[in-house]
Amino acid sequence: MQYRTLDNGHTSFEVSTLCLGTMFMGTRTDEETSFAILDRFVEAGGTFLDTANNYNAWVGGHGRDSEDVLGRWLAARGNRDSLRIATKLGAAKKDPALPLSTTPPTNYQGLAAPTIDREARESLRHLGTDHIDVLYGHVDDLETPLDETVGAFGKLVDEGLVGIPGISNVALWRVVEAREAAARLGVAPYGAVQQCYSYVYPRPQPIRTNWATPELLDYARSTGTPDRPGLTVMAYSPLHQGVFTRDDKSLFNGADHAGSRARLAVLRAVAAEIGATPNQVALAWLLGGEVPVVPVFGASSVAQLDEALGATDLVLDDDVRARLDEA
Repeated sequence: MQYRTLDNGHTSFEVSTLCLGTMFMGTRTDEETSFAILDRFVEAGGTFLDTANNYNAWVGGHGRDSEDVLGRWLAARGNRDSLRIATKLGAAKKDPALPLSTTPPTNYQGLAAPTIDREARESLRHLGTDHIDVLYGHVDDLETPLDETVGAFGKLVDEGLVGIPGISNVALWRVVEAREAAARLGVAPYGAVQQCYSYVYPRPQPIRTNWATPELLDYARSTGTPDRPGLTVMAYSPLHQGVFTRDDKSLFNGADHAGSRARLAVLRAVAAEIGATPNQVALAWLLGGEVPVVPVFGASSVAQLDEALGATDLVLDDDVRARLDEA
């Protein structure tokens, strides 16, 4: 395993360069299997785990299923102090009786100060811990003033309940303005942004706020200076939900186009030539990029986890990376 430092100019700590997403633990992945996956991840040197307060609600769960599994596992293993835990809030249904909607008329919790405070404390209870290392706003909230949202995250940091605040599914200009607001308010800024990002990419369109853009990566590269606190990009769905290895899976989220299909063919060809799996090459491509990101990947079995862990030892030669980049 390899490691990197998350640092937002206020809080700093080390995490494994692979982050294990736990979305389906407690529903699609039973607790025994979940514990085995978590044990193997830690045995391999993994230290960074990711969850949310609304996962699995769409597959019959209550929303905090994965937080509960993590909480029980942490209690059973007694290893909380050696790990970094990230969770998210704000994207669960505000009215459980209505469909989830992030467009007007919205029906999601949002990022108002009372919501952030309440949901963060509830996550602490479900996780069975006294602090959350990274706490994300799950979906940007355009209806709440940024000062209110940023100030609420900053208050949790000041109380010692949160290490680094973050945001997900957000436009770059909102990230910049939120960090400027934090400086103005004198509170800890967002130090992590979690966006969809993988070897395939979406069609261009005027507004797409859930993918990591080249501009976001370039902005992240410019951070880490005294006047611009560090910002780390996390990549969710880095394996594009199995499409790199399974023909029965479809490209999704705007990535179903000829360019992505051509890249997929190159990815598979390169993997075969260098004796790796397409998933391992895709993760190594993210880890070794000019602007390295932290992939947040999921596994439903120990075998799937072991495959992904193989990416940490895979270094892509310059000519291989150039071939992948140019596809």
